[in-house]
Amino acid sequence: MEPGDVFITNDPWQTSGHLHDITVVTPTFYREQPVGLFANTCHVVDIGGRGFSPDARQVYEEGINIPIMPLFRRGEVNETLMEIVRTNVREPQQVVGDIFSFAAANDTGSKRLIAMMEEFGIDKLDDLAEFIIENSRVATIERIRALTPGTYHNELTMDGYDQPVTLRAALTVGGDHIHVDYTGTSPASSHGINVVLNYTKAYTCFGVKCAVAPDIPNNYGSLLPITFSAPEGSILNAPRPYAVAARHIIGHLLPDTVLGCLHQVLPGGVQAEGSASLWNIQLRGGPSVSSNSGYTEPIPEFELLHFNSGGSGARPAKDGMSATAFPSGVRGMPVEASEAITPVIFWRKEFRENSGGAGKHRGGMGQVIEIGGDAGIPFDVLAMFERVNNRPRGRDGGTDGAAGRVSLASGEMLRAKGQQAIPPYDRLRLEMAGGGGWGDPFERPAERVAEDVGNGVVTVETAREYYGVVLDDDGRVDKAGTEALRGEKA
Repeated sequence: MEPGDVFITNDPWQTSGHLHDITVVTPTFYREQPVGLFANTCHVVDIGGRGFSPDARQVYEEGINIPIMPLFRRGEVNETLMEIVRTNVREPQQVVGDIFSFAAANDTGSKRLIAMMEEFGIDKLDDLAEFIIENSRVATIERIRALTPGTYHNELTMDGYDQPVTLRAALTVGGDHIHVDYTGTSPASSHGINVVLNYTKAYTCFGVKCAVAPDIPNNYGSLLPITFSAPEGSILNAPRPYAVAARHIIGHLLPDTVLGCLHQVLPGGVQAEGSASLWNIQLRGGPSVSSNSGYTEPIPEFELLHFNSGGSGARPAKDGMSATAFPSGVRGMPVEASEAITPVIFWRKEFRENSGGAGKHRGGMGQVIEIGGDAGIPFDVLAMFERVNNRPRGRDGGTDGAAGRVSLASGEMLRAKGQQAIPPYDRLRLEMAGGGGWGDPFERPAERVAEDVGNGVVTVETAREYYGVVLDDDGRVDKAGTEALRGEKA
């Protein structure tokens, strides 16, 4: 490595689990010596092949696989690589521009690191790194030692592509570690919802750490006491060349799987299950896509990725977060940004009424999104949606969140996974799952239920049926009627 070098790869088994995530790594030099590496991983809108879809049968169908290689060498861009990328992706300007921005972000990090080293008069990071990593490791072990040792079990059954998928976990709390064993989990799928081992590690560690040691810095030391195992050939340890493009569908369910184990050991419990898997809206349009649709006007070429989420599970002391990504943390994208660069119109984007599970703390609300083509143009959706056949479960008496739903505005139901056509002048309608509720719904203050009704997230009928709350014609709590109904239902 030399100053000005930058390296790139998107190998799923070496980095982030699918070809759409590009990892760019830049060495930082100080006083002509390498002192560290800056790296970032970001998703690009297209990487060729079938695109961001679970339809492929092997990774070779899913796009360009870039081995670890130079992106820049001594400051000079690898033009051969960039020309190959431009030729093979549907949005060359966006993809190449994004790749350069990843390198620029690393450069900014390198400059700030050097400025910090100069400010504090240090010429290497070894001692500082060892101090941070070791203290983080010891702090995490202290949190683990506060838990009751033992092995705790949980499993989730999810929709899968063409058949249900079971995630089975046995979480063992030891003296200085937590180990998660996924023996009994479903075998790898013949479609692109498989997870590579490093992605399984990431979301297993994340799920444990969120509940056990959320405030300890996230680094090698704090993650070292968290270990896991998944049988090779399972959907959580799929070897090459299994298809992996939509690996987030299963991977994002791992924190809920792990939290179900930890709920049995952590004082006060943990949050209920949520929508979990991102509802990524990947749309594709153009004459080659919709030439047989019967639409007679020109159809522009476009590729759109729009991130969205359902509701997260209710927490032991708070309601769940509505239309908020957990565990991914991806922020929702502005409708206006997507409409500005693609020929689509978002006709609806609103909270989904009654989608959050009832409980002392209500599950987060899902959302309803309705999208049509500008001037009624047809397009395809590359569907990869989860929690349609399996609702997010509530905890400690809370009810389940609503299941997701995928359809046309005209009423026809669509499959939750796989590329499908949206006909001319029709619209894609997505109704995302809500989070599960936490605790007995009758323990939720009646005034909070009335507030939910007033905000349009719970109906009067749901307030009565699930919460035992009676409202008058003005939306105020009928105290006598509520007391009588709750007593009768109890």
